[in-house]
Amino acid sequence: MSVYDNYQSPFSWRYGSEEMRSIWSETNKRKLWRRIWVALAQVQSEFGLVTGQQVSELKANANEIDIETALKIEAEIHHDLMAELKTFAAQCPSAGGVIHLGATSMDVEDNADVLRMRSALDHVLNELGTLLLALADRMDETAELPIMAYTHLQPAEPSTLGYRLAVIAQDLFEDWSALQELRANLRGKGFKGAVGTAAAYFDLLGSDHFAQFENHLSAELDLPFYPISTQTCTRKQDYYVLSALAGLGATLHKFAFDLRVLQSPSIGEISEYFSEKQVGSSAMPFKRNPINAEKIDSLARQLAAYPQIAWQNAATNLLERTLDDSANRRTILPESFLICDEMLRVMTRLVRNMNINFEAIQKNLLIYAPFACTERIMMALNKKGANRQETHERLRNLAMNAWQVVQRGNKNPLITLLQSDEYLLQYLTPTEIEQLSQVSTYTGIAPAACRELSSRIRQQIV
Repeated sequence: MSVYDNYQSPFSWRYGSEEMRSIWSETNKRKLWRRIWVALAQVQSEFGLVTGQQVSELKANANEIDIETALKIEAEIHHDLMAELKTFAAQCPSAGGVIHLGATSMDVEDNADVLRMRSALDHVLNELGTLLLALADRMDETAELPIMAYTHLQPAEPSTLGYRLAVIAQDLFEDWSALQELRANLRGKGFKGAVGTAAAYFDLLGSDHFAQFENHLSAELDLPFYPISTQTCTRKQDYYVLSALAGLGATLHKFAFDLRVLQSPSIGEISEYFSEKQVGSSAMPFKRNPINAEKIDSLARQLAAYPQIAWQNAATNLLERTLDDSANRRTILPESFLICDEMLRVMTRLVRNMNINFEAIQKNLLIYAPFACTERIMMALNKKGANRQETHERLRNLAMNAWQVVQRGNKNPLITLLQSDEYLLQYLTPTEIEQLSQVSTYTGIAPAACRELSSRIRQQIV
């Protein structure tokens, strides 16, 4: 039977990178379990509980993963970690009997999960850094390129394309910083036994030696531990991690959504790259749909739901633990990272290859930018002593008349109307009105702020 005769998760082959799938693979999980068992035996050997020869045997077989055998055992005993333990023990004739000494399952599983999350965060941070550097390049390229900015999805005032990209880059930079801090503060359960009291380890080691024992394990695994746990480490850590990933997803969703709007022919200023043989629609051959931005939004929507599940796990993990978080954690942890991985890789390609339609940008400026100059003209009139309220009403009426002309598909006549208005000409010359209508001189901090952010990104991300 082919693997394709059974259900395959899209995350097994369609979404995410091989590197991220490897981190969350069954093989890697079992290697981490074995690494933790070896570390436990190594430290226990320092206290005379395990021999050096036994530790050596465990190390020699730590990567000899035999999933088929483990699954056969699991089918009988219905416990995946114990099945792996039995498989490992059978490979180590002299050391099999000391594996897992004093431990409970979550001493192994929870620490392994945190190690996987840490590796996955490293991968996400690397991909996010790559995206930020790609954005920095496009920001510098378009720092002074005037565009129409929109509020309420209506034309507002000029900005620059680089500044619009900088708005997203700033949020992504904040996401990057938050994920860096989160990664630095990840902690494992440690080795505290069935209810978190470490009573079994006290019996094995004596109460005076437990702190030293756990500190040595922390160093061996290069993993800080929570000082207090139940049978598990706090599930709030899952919630923090997934919330941070969902926060990154929100930034990517907004950016992708904006790109979809900007690709619409009515604006048409930016579009996705479209390969030579790419098919846009099965029914309409002319279509060039923004499928990559749509995929990002679709995946981000799914990611947004996962922190709620993690919240439920944290809030309803009754007393010292219940098992009703176990099944969903097998999904929400890897899929959250795989979603982020896919979104970041796709967005990086979008940013690097997105097409900028300079003609559409100029066309939209010619249609809508004259309306923005009314604010500048009003301020100039006020400086020369004109009544602010009377000026506002005059400009509003002229703008509304021009808007009616534009709505009929004709050229925007506003500048001409302003230059011929008797009231305005009491204070400003037609040349001054023309100068005040130039959009290239009405983008404020946009070019400089855009370049300053791109410089900071390059300094921080190496």
